[in-house]
Amino acid sequence: MNLNTATNALAKFKKEFSGEIIVPDDLAYNEARTIFNAMIDRRPGVIAQCANVDDVKNAIRFGRDHNLEIAVRGGGHSVAGKALTEGGIVIDLRQMHEVTVDPEARTATVGGGATMSHLDRATEPYGLATTGGRVSTTGVGGYTLGGGDGWLARKMGLACDNLQAVELVTASGDHVRASDSENPELFWALHGGGGNFGIATSFTFRLRELPKVTVAILLWQPDAGPEVLRGYRDFLGTAPDEVGGGAVYITGPEEEFVPDTLVGKLTFAVILFYAGPEAGARDDAAPLFALGHEGEMVVEVSNAEAQCMLNDPPGYRNYWSAEYLDAFPDEAVDLFARHAGDMIVPSPSQHVLIPQGGAIARGPAEYPIPWRQAPWCVHPFGLWADPADDERGRKWTRAIRSDLRPWSSGATYLNFIGDEGEDRIVAGFGKENYTRLAKVKAKYDPENVFHLNHNIKPG
Repeated sequence: MNLNTATNALAKFKKEFSGEIIVPDDLAYNEARTIFNAMIDRRPGVIAQCANVDDVKNAIRFGRDHNLEIAVRGGGHSVAGKALTEGGIVIDLRQMHEVTVDPEARTATVGGGATMSHLDRATEPYGLATTGGRVSTTGVGGYTLGGGDGWLARKMGLACDNLQAVELVTASGDHVRASDSENPELFWALHGGGGNFGIATSFTFRLRELPKVTVAILLWQPDAGPEVLRGYRDFLGTAPDEVGGGAVYITGPEEEFVPDTLVGKLTFAVILFYAGPEAGARDDAAPLFALGHEGEMVVEVSNAEAQCMLNDPPGYRNYWSAEYLDAFPDEAVDLFARHAGDMIVPSPSQHVLIPQGGAIARGPAEYPIPWRQAPWCVHPFGLWADPADDERGRKWTRAIRSDLRPWSSGATYLNFIGDEGEDRIVAGFGKENYTRLAKVKAKYDPENVFHLNHNIKPG
């Protein structure tokens, strides 16, 4: 279909639509098609900014009737850029961001286009929370459907572990609900299976009491990294579930707590995200505070405030990946630290080690999340401004994965990676789970209409 000549079809579509329809000639077009990863530059033929479930149904029907490739946008944070299509239709859910909290039942019902900030701010007045991402700008939908690891996961489990129900519109336009008692096989698939089965318009989460959290950032010269990493590794092996966070090489920011010798330079940091007050954090994480850091920031805040503290800056070119490790011996520590020297500095790039365990490892083993048992995740998170650095950034990320592969579990978290081939998609689910997911895909999307994702082919 040539959308430039389809004025009648577009006029009819707009008449039936409650939200906003944006096409390339509109002033709002470029802003509407901008996503988090500036490396992705695609020009959709239509952007349908949905206001309600009927809009989602109409947009799917319009796309299918006119043979347009369909992309689905929530937060637009995917490094792979799957929220955009070249020439097709983007079904944009960002207007559907309402969050309703039931403080007595301790649940939150969240619109499919909400970000973590919408969810966190809505639960904040009640002193309640659930596992969210590591930044406030992440879309709840894609994050949760991919599994949902985050700062609170060691204490509260993955985001999908806290799901009670999901409502979605299928490729045929049906509006269905999935829970333990309604369409249970679909509900199983939505615990890690991504956006393969339909467009999620609503999520219901279980909430838990969490009035305050404590965030600490401890800084060292980069040469201290290997020794501190060993201490960090040994501490996390016995740390309580309240202790989350990670160890990371970064560019030292211009902040009061950062020593002048580290500003704008390669810096090693330990981030402590503690599910509780500062007194508990200092007590339970005393071994971390005893590692001889040069810079320190410690603050007790609400979870909503904490989630905003480390937001990734938009507008940069992005390339990320992940390797899940069954072990992190001294040899792996040294390799991890050595790769920090190849980072693009100064830049917002991060070379991250994330601890797992706790409620992540104890979570439901039946879900298609094969990476939950690994105790460590290595997450090279590359961001840079200059396109001339693209190859260097990609090479750095791939080299980290390659060198640490001897300790890899073989699984990966698809929310952390871009387009790395079909084998990596299967590794994100596990082979047996992939076969089962493909059967669910065949039931709800037999023609693979929703293929702009880490795609599961209908079985």
